[in-house]
Amino acid sequence: MRTRKWMALLMAIAMMVTVLAGCGAAKKDTDESGSYTPEWTEYDKLIKDIYQETDLVAREAKMHQAEDMLMETGAVIPIYYYNDLYLEKPEFSGDYSTLFGTKYFMYAKKNGQPVDVMRINLASEPDHLDPALNSSVDGAALASNSFVGLYTSDANDNIVPALADGMPIVSEDGTQYTINLKTWQKWSNGDPLTAEDFVYSWKRAADPNTASDYGYLFDVFKKDDKGEIMVQNNGYDQIQFTLNAPCPYMMNLLAFPVYMPVHKASVEAATDWQTNPGAWTSEAGFVSNGAYTLKEWKHNESMVYVKNPNFYDAANVSVDELHFMLSADDTAILAAYKAGNLDYADTVPNGEIPTLKNWPDFHVIDNLGTYYVGFNVKSEMFKGKTPDQANKMRRALALLVNRQYIIDTIGQTQQEAATSFIPTGMSDSHGGKFKANDDAYTYKDQASCGYYSVDVNKEEAINLLKEAGFEFDENGKLSSKTPLHINYLTNEGTGHEGVAQALQQDFAQIGITMDISVEDWQTFLNDRKSGNFDVAREGWLADYDDPINMLEMFTSDSGNNDCQLGK
Repeated sequence: MRTRKWMALLMAIAMMVTVLAGCGAAKKDTDESGSYTPEWTEYDKLIKDIYQETDLVAREAKMHQAEDMLMETGAVIPIYYYNDLYLEKPEFSGDYSTLFGTKYFMYAKKNGQPVDVMRINLASEPDHLDPALNSSVDGAALASNSFVGLYTSDANDNIVPALADGMPIVSEDGTQYTINLKTWQKWSNGDPLTAEDFVYSWKRAADPNTASDYGYLFDVFKKDDKGEIMVQNNGYDQIQFTLNAPCPYMMNLLAFPVYMPVHKASVEAATDWQTNPGAWTSEAGFVSNGAYTLKEWKHNESMVYVKNPNFYDAANVSVDELHFMLSADDTAILAAYKAGNLDYADTVPNGEIPTLKNWPDFHVIDNLGTYYVGFNVKSEMFKGKTPDQANKMRRALALLVNRQYIIDTIGQTQQEAATSFIPTGMSDSHGGKFKANDDAYTYKDQASCGYYSVDVNKEEAINLLKEAGFEFDENGKLSSKTPLHINYLTNEGTGHEGVAQALQQDFAQIGITMDISVEDWQTFLNDRKSGNFDVAREGWLADYDDPINMLEMFTSDSGNNDCQLGK
């Protein structure tokens, strides 16, 4: 084991030399192209190489290298590692949330008995209900209660069969999977649900024309001579697919929403289905296959889901209807909860946390993810800078953030300060933890196992900004000759807005000014995705327990690459 780790280290060093050579444009004092964005082709190549790597120790070394490259850009400022707070009436039990933030309500009971109606707030108006198009945490919860795939997550974060009849048959080399479906499965409208539905749905999600933010999750598949992923149905109830290389998190993917089937006839019944792939789920009444179907949708107000009798596990579904309040106003949400109009609330006003901590209704559970600040590397705030200077600007700002203050006064649920992007607790996929110093890898800041210390480093921040071309007066404040102004984008919520105000204060200590813009959830999601921002609040809950999930989102062709790296 020790020998293999040193071999992995040597490989990483050799590759790093190559990468630095390939990234030379990002290190020059001048940039002939006029671009101030990091060179990103080597990162894209490295992620593809990780997909192909079969030696799991060497794979870990390459993922450390990829995180090094990401953090070197300064495009992300990790703030803290997530946990999840919520309110739930004490008489309810049986519903659960995974480490990845997906919530399942179908097995909830009230005082141990089945429930007619459970009233819930997760967020405001959802952006997408099509499981192939969603990329938000609230959307994943809605998808997981109204659709289901071959596998699902249980209350203990185990992957268990759903529509699959048992576990996959996997070839000796780990690249070919054969899965049998439970027989006589149906869509909510009574149509037969077959292996071909999965073939259609997966190819649709992987097709660039569908513009799925998660299309890259199919990059682990081998492709045929037409460029399509290699998946086929072997008759009515068996599916078979081939991977490029063994994938240690394949079972997690098979339980993820983008791998859930969609009803082809419904998708293609929409008149504009080719240009607007999600049109078929834009109103209530669409065909699904999960525990619930959407019966009523009053946009920006409420949704009513009703039990689907054709769900594979309908006999065990103990809640007849889910009623969702659509709102991001956490003060109104708490008022509704106190008035008895909600049984479950996924957010609370920030100022109320100290009081609510004493309630039996108040819960804090573990998550696997990172709350962070993201920079649009193409923003004109970096205009006139070389890529190296722009990197230094972003990394300087990261050194000014008082993470512990944000946790103590805004988060208030004992989150852990984030000093790297990949969170504490994430597996390295071969028996250990990724975020650790060992004989094969040592983080830049050894004490924090990260790239930053938890402590603010004003002096180093000023030095980096000086190297980026900024001037300072004798009081350590930016000179009026070289001002720095930030436009910061966030969504509604007292917690998010509180973090924005804390950052505003942190940056002001050296004379940086910052405006805060607050948008509704849908507008916010789409502005980030399209790069219509300079600096924005970001958060990423892992989709599965493997570091590649925190890294592949930044490839140049990823729909989740809000930072616009390589775009």
